[in-house]
Amino acid sequence: MRLKLFIITFLLLFSVSNLSHTDENRSGINFYSGMFDFSDDKKRSTLFGMEHQNENLYRDTLIGRVSPVTGIMVTQDAAAYIYTGIEANYDLGPFKFTPSFTPGLYSQGDGKDLGHPLEFKSEVQLSMDLGETTNFGMSYNHVSNASLGDKNPGANSYMFNFLKKF
Repeated sequence: MRLKLFIITFLLLFSVSNLSHTDENRSGINFYSGMFDFSDDKKRSTLFGMEHQNENLYRDTLIGRVSPVTGIMVTQDAAAYIYTGIEANYDLGPFKFTPSFTPGLYSQGDGKDLGHPLEFKSEVQLSMDLGETTNFGMSYNHVSNASLGDKNPGANSYMFNFLKKF
């Protein structure tokens, strides 16, 4: 079931992307894997995810260049988080710094109870250019329901990221 969900999500994300681009504006797929809720010994779990980053729809704002991002992450305990939001992109020479904020829907599966289906993910990512269209990096995120539910334990995760632009 998880594999089917992953494949369907990948196809949906790929089909909505705009394959035409300039050198500055590109869409990309970010594949990542890491540890979900690494700070909770009882509920930590391996996670896998994928997100579509669409720089074709960027906007220059007071905080820099902002663009939409949509993705899914699934844990080995069948918890899933489907999200969409915004990210900012900052070039630091061969490195990229990418903070993001993405509200989404969380399904507990056999994983951690986060207290509410609506959760908010705040993330920071640092990646290095491996070529014109490839980046490799590491990211950290915190998922929380902002006290919408009766409880709000939150989850802290780290991931290794592989981004391919097209």
